[in-house]
Amino acid sequence: MSGPERVTAGDDRPEDGAADSAPVLGGRPPRRSGLRNPERAVRGLGAGTLSLEALVLVLAIQPIRVVGGDLGGAAIGAVVALAVAAVLLAGMMRRPWAWPAGTALQGLLMLAGLLHWSLFVLGVVFALVWAYALHVRRVILG
Repeated sequence: MSGPERVTAGDDRPEDGAADSAPVLGGRPPRRSGLRNPERAVRGLGAGTLSLEALVLVLAIQPIRVVGGDLGGAAIGAVVALAVAAVLLAGMMRRPWAWPAGTALQGLLMLAGLLHWSLFVLGVVFALVWAYALHVRRVILG
């Protein structure tokens, strides 16, 4: 028979016989994220989350003092220290230890709830946001 090779239905191998280099799960190649640089996108997500957390922490000091009352010097110092740590971690998202350190930061913020109840609430909110960022990281990077 002259001409192109016939391909039967269900035969999705390349005609030139080259093997597909991507691992196949359930008969389908893995889904790509569509991002040019997924690692960079995930680092940006983590850095943005930590930067937003730092901003919220610093801006929350005065409303907590006015509305919640009795926000002592130790609590203000803890908030400022946590905000500085969040900014530093946001700048270090290329390091492999930055993601676990960000998780520890969320725990420290919840622990700061011992100084004032509103810090615990902020800790829970940002722990949920951080958990979502970790989920997105796992989905994109595998």
